[in-house]
Amino acid sequence: MATGTIARVTDRGFGFIKVQGQDDVFFHSSALQDTSFDNLRVGQQVEFEIEKDPRGKGDRAANVRTA
Repeated sequence: MATGTIARVTDRGFGFIKVQGQDDVFFHSSALQDTSFDNLRVGQQVEFEIEKDPRGKGDRAANVRTA
């Protein structure tokens, strides 16, 4: 599992996770486990898996959990 911090959340149900030494990783609210999108805060630590976006837009986070 990878770790990072919430870099940005939007009012449209997605956000980005800051990972040290890498580009920010996109996540959708449907990828969250054990928390709700409304409870996420910038700077909060999370654990997640990285998977390929099936739409061909690079990597995205899956199974995102608060650490």
